[in-house]
Amino acid sequence: MTGDLMTGRRTTGRRPRTSAVPDPGRVRGSGAGVGRPGVGWAVPAALFFALFALVPLILVAVLSFASWNGLTDPEFVGLDNWRRIFADPVMVQSLWLSVLLTVLGVAVQTPLSLLLGVWAAGHQRNRAVLSAIYFVPLLLSAAAVSVLWRAVLDPNFGVPAQATWLFGDGNLFGHQATAIGVLVFVSTWQFTPLHTLIYQGAARAVPPVLYQAAQIDGAGTVRQFFHITLPQLRNSIITSGILMVVGGLTTFDTVLILTQGGPGTDTTISAYYMYQKAFKSFDYGSASAVGLLLVLVATIVSLVMVRLSGYGKMNSQMEGL
Repeated sequence: MTGDLMTGRRTTGRRPRTSAVPDPGRVRGSGAGVGRPGVGWAVPAALFFALFALVPLILVAVLSFASWNGLTDPEFVGLDNWRRIFADPVMVQSLWLSVLLTVLGVAVQTPLSLLLGVWAAGHQRNRAVLSAIYFVPLLLSAAAVSVLWRAVLDPNFGVPAQATWLFGDGNLFGHQATAIGVLVFVSTWQFTPLHTLIYQGAARAVPPVLYQAAQIDGAGTVRQFFHITLPQLRNSIITSGILMVVGGLTTFDTVLILTQGGPGTDTTISAYYMYQKAFKSFDYGSASAVGLLLVLVATIVSLVMVRLSGYGKMNSQMEGL
């Protein structure tokens, strides 16, 4: 107990009592799981995925070892469906065509969407208006886009018929090379905005201090793009590439509306071959085998891309770090 020199009152050495501040750990409960949602939140999504993905996939896998025409009871035939599809030259050709379209799509869409995404992430004049116009194809369905370009490229009434000096006989769908070119062009026109949007969001997340430091060191725009932007977009490039590969291997409606697998079987990719087996030949066993094969190939390619790129080892929240 001490004395107050000014007032002469006695004071104690103890600190005045203050209102207790609640401990966040005591209020919310201790443990590493504070703030995390419970397992119950994942139940609706898990049920939806199981009902519309896992169960159909299991049924397709079972049906790939059976003979079924859609009316009678399925009959187990073992590996007969698999032998027949690999013995069919059209099926073997469809696999190569699917790979070709996928490779061409990745080769064309990746640099185009990357450059557009980085540009759209900037602050150029009228950037927002031009980006909104460019993203319009993303709002349309693949069927609508295919019908649109089928009319525009019609060999009798479309643009090629009016510009034979550029398109020759005007029948772009009558030759394998030009038909494949049309498929790649239409897919690029529709899906490049999606990948552009991915790169735009990733480019905006790049710390501006990196570009400021590069400018101080005298690096120009091109060097900044190759030494800062590209490394920082590594994760996004891998994600976009996987989406392109899976989408290219499973393309169907564009081929159905634009070329119908023609001329002849020159654009009959695996997905369209599966459609022909199921809904034209009523051979659902062979069609299931083709569908299961596409799932396995797309899964293996995606896992290989993730493995080789080191995407799974990146735990940082910063792009490319």
